[in-house]
Amino acid sequence: MGSDRVSDAIAEHGADILASEGMLRCAGLPQHGSTSVRDHCVAVAACALRLARAWRLRVDERVLVRGALLHDYFLYDWHDRASSRPRHATMHPRYAAENAERDFGADEAVRRVVLSHMFPLPPTRPPRSAEAWLVCLADKGCTVAEVVRDVPARLARAARPEGGVSR
Repeated sequence: MGSDRVSDAIAEHGADILASEGMLRCAGLPQHGSTSVRDHCVAVAACALRLARAWRLRVDERVLVRGALLHDYFLYDWHDRASSRPRHATMHPRYAAENAERDFGADEAVRRVVLSHMFPLPPTRPPRSAEAWLVCLADKGCTVAEVVRDVPARLARAARPEGGVSR
């Protein structure tokens, strides 16, 4: 399955999300390194779809795409302590699920994907569907790729004399 078909599925199931004011806001919020929250969510959706298709899994692609696009729809800069919320690492799935329900009427299947994507944090919310497991796995893989991609730039900044320490 080519990337065009993955892009088509993302557009088919998530056009309203991608065009929304909230997701436009996410385009300006940093996620991992130089990757925005929006770009991260789109990458997770594409990765999860590719995994489902490569493994020939029977999934609800609508739930998969919408859950992936909304998994980090928390709408704040978690790097900024002044605007962030407490315990971001473990609580942001709840914030994202609440925002997804408010802005898009996310159904229970999509909410479960969003709520469990950080597994094993917390261990009390494991994924319970193929769609949730795929988003959880895709999120971990995309996060590592995004962080590693920025390592050379971080090393270069750290090697500069005077003020080389980066956040």
